[in-house]
Amino acid sequence: MAIKKLEHVGVMVKDLDTSIAFYTEVIGMECLGKLVHTNPAITLAFLGFAGSKETELELIQGYNDTLPGEGVVHHLAFAVGNLDEEIKRLKQLNVIFIDTEITTLPNGSRYIFFKGPDGEWLELFESTR
Repeated sequence: MAIKKLEHVGVMVKDLDTSIAFYTEVIGMECLGKLVHTNPAITLAFLGFAGSKETELELIQGYNDTLPGEGVVHHLAFAVGNLDEEIKRLKQLNVIFIDTEITTLPNGSRYIFFKGPDGEWLELFESTR
């Protein structure tokens, strides 16, 4: 099979700089670069985690100015080692949570949803896998 991995997830945003600030300062990603698309109305930014060659996040500004409440992608999930600590940290940063409590799956994995700056759904996921 020629497909090797999920390369990136594209998320449409209203304000690129606001979203870059959120994903770098709150989530801990690094901005790997910004560029203007071949369509000059569109600007892109690519973000990733330090030292990781895994899936990147592509932020897209200018493609669609009327985003649905939950964003264009239903959610992005971020792996965490200690869900309770991350929830406390995000609450100190005034992040808005969608869920009022943690959901525990039958296999023991736990998660909670919160909102990004454009209302996109983000998930903290503590896996037992």
